[in-house]
Amino acid sequence: MERPLRLITSGPLEALARTLEALLVVASQPLSAEELAEAADDGVERIEEALAILGERYAEGRSGIVLEHVAGGYAFRASRAAADACARLFERPVERGLSQAGLETLAVIAYLGPCSRPDIARVRGVAADSVVAGLVERGLVAESGRDEGGAVRYRTTPLFERVFGLESLSELPRLDELGGTAEEIRGRLEAIAERRPA
Repeated sequence: MERPLRLITSGPLEALARTLEALLVVASQPLSAEELAEAADDGVERIEEALAILGERYAEGRSGIVLEHVAGGYAFRASRAAADACARLFERPVERGLSQAGLETLAVIAYLGPCSRPDIARVRGVAADSVVAGLVERGLVAESGRDEGGAVRYRTTPLFERVFGLESLSELPRLDELGGTAEEIRGRLEAIAERRPA
């Protein structure tokens, strides 16, 4: 049974909830409670209370927009019911299937990053320049300084975590737990990507 919506329409906590709503709408990536507290100039405890209000207001099945806790922070996404309409409106590059080279390169960066293109090439056994450029364009990896030889290093982004439904990289399976052939592991990664929310 669906819980009744908590209606708080006035007061300091509702004003804070509206401020957080605005911050989350304009944010380009998930924001933690601490980041929201700093931006709203308020305490983390009150931020969490205001987030609870927003969580009820923007729950799946109650709104076309859903508040979710992902990649170590909070962000809005389209509801599952509205996902098809949103997909028709926007063709996001990250939604197109990733090639085997793209998945392998993402795995190397996620597990070993930050790492440079030469590091990735050593692990994969082939040049990684165009694959890394494609992942940067999709917003799944970003530059993260340079190594001692001056090569650009890359790390995964919050969008990577969000696309694959991770709170953080620590949720990645340990390599020794994966088991199976490379083809089986690739299949599991693709299945996870297909199940991700829109």
